[in-house]
Amino acid sequence: MPRLFAALATARADGRYARMLRSLARLDLLILDDWGPEPLDAEQRRDLLEIVEDRYEARSVIVTSQLPVDRWYEVIGNPTIADAILDRLVHNAHRIELRGDSLRKKRPPEVAAAAAT
Repeated sequence: MPRLFAALATARADGRYARMLRSLARLDLLILDDWGPEPLDAEQRRDLLEIVEDRYEARSVIVTSQLPVDRWYEVIGNPTIADAILDRLVHNAHRIELRGDSLRKKRPPEVAAAAAT
């Protein structure tokens, strides 16, 4: 998500913003990875609202986050915009919570080899 917001800010500055939003809206699946490490600023809130509004009930979105959903309001910042964004994201959502150790932790070679087969 940080890269997406940076790309949208650049597109806004050089006149490609509307075209970029249209491109995002046409994707069958948009994965918003790494949601919530930092609070959104006003521009990022508006960008996210535009994106989820364009995709609502038309295209799929996957959101990955280490932040519990009940803290997403804090990240979005503005309660009215947070309501709008979360209503569109959560309305028809399938929520999957992963538990356990990170898969990024180094595993012993014999376990990694067994998992690959």
